[in-house]
Amino acid sequence: MLCRSGTGFGILGLAALLESECASAARPASHGGVVSPLVPKPPHFEPKATRVVHLFMNGGPSQVDTFDHKPQLEKYHGQAVPAGNLRTERLTGGLMKSPFRFTRRGESGLWASEMFEKTAAHIDDMAIIRSMHAEVPNHEPSLMLMNCGDGRLPRPSFGAWVTYGLGTENQNLPAFLSMCPGGYPIVATRNWRSAFLPGACQGTYINTKNTDVEKLIENIRNSRLPLDEQRRQLNLTQLLNAKHAKDRLHDPQLESRIESFELAFRMQTEAGEAFDISREPKHIQESYGSGTHGRQLLITRRLLERGVRFIQVWSGSGQPWDNHSALEKNHRKLGLEWDQPIAAFLGDLKQRGMLDSTLVQWGGEFGRTPVAEKPALNGRDHNHYGFTCWLAGGGIKGGQAYGETDEFGFRAIDKPVAVHDLHATMLHLLGMDHTKLTHRYAGRDFRLTDVHGEVVEALIA
Repeated sequence: MLCRSGTGFGILGLAALLESECASAARPASHGGVVSPLVPKPPHFEPKATRVVHLFMNGGPSQVDTFDHKPQLEKYHGQAVPAGNLRTERLTGGLMKSPFRFTRRGESGLWASEMFEKTAAHIDDMAIIRSMHAEVPNHEPSLMLMNCGDGRLPRPSFGAWVTYGLGTENQNLPAFLSMCPGGYPIVATRNWRSAFLPGACQGTYINTKNTDVEKLIENIRNSRLPLDEQRRQLNLTQLLNAKHAKDRLHDPQLESRIESFELAFRMQTEAGEAFDISREPKHIQESYGSGTHGRQLLITRRLLERGVRFIQVWSGSGQPWDNHSALEKNHRKLGLEWDQPIAAFLGDLKQRGMLDSTLVQWGGEFGRTPVAEKPALNGRDHNHYGFTCWLAGGGIKGGQAYGETDEFGFRAIDKPVAVHDLHATMLHLLGMDHTKLTHRYAGRDFRLTDVHGEVVEALIA
């Protein structure tokens, strides 16, 4: 069609685009003979998703106040847990009803609280996993487990594994970005580390509290040298680095430095435009809202369009959802801050035909207890025995609640899903067999799921 219409000018445009793609893919392999780990790689099998967005509600949102409705908490509010077969570790206070109104939403009729009223408009696209469980009720190891597959040892993060396995579609932007407003979350850069994988696979941190592009990405512009002079200067630097790498048997840290110099140079051509949401139509900006999370998610959509593989979007520094007291006030505030942006983001992806190929994960490192931590009945403690996360897009069978906690929402009792199972399922949706995505280090083949993990087939469309 392109050859025959418009006297063939259409095919010339296509040829230019294909040539640009080929050049972009080949370029990273030429840094002093060091092949970049960011070069696009084929998956093990046909994927349903090609990119991931992880909406991380750090601190631990309460499952019984968001997507796991428990009417029994209303009945037994203020009372001790009734005697029975339920193991009661960490159930030391009185049961506490949810201060939020729950309603059934969508054609599926799934429950959602008023905290996420706008998000729940997309509930038929979501698979709500109500039977997640972790290993311990502490933030640091649970964050590491959710992000890196191990709560104790220094292991590569999920985003690093995905980058290692698939590379990236755009060599001018980081493959893996972690956006957290106001500073680092708990355990800081360990959440997006590459560990023993190539350093280029680690996440690039962006402080999205800043609104100015020049502050979002420091030193994105060189005020003294034009691009061609920078390129010549960098060529000399890389020549010396390549010599050092060869003399040192290709030291991983030096190879990471070579790649970081190249990425920093290439980002000047595209990053500023990608992060500039003022280029979006006014009605799109308004749909996401004027808050930090709306800005984060609008940037996320723009980065996905430009081929970024894995994006983590955090609630903020520290652990904002860790509400041991004043839960109603703090959870309501956080819910309002996230609800409109998430709804706009999912709707925007769907309208642009991107949701089918984008896997979206929402959740924290664990949940919260159904009992109050204090006699005042206004806060909840950590709970790793049972909590909720949801997945949307990217080959997910939406409109379903998978698994179940007990009648009070404390422990996963039906179809329990471990974090390794979640990771295995997400890798499967990306076209990767979690048992074959390995890296040999210190005489052993390592993988994200270690020796665990089962794909949850019921979640897959």
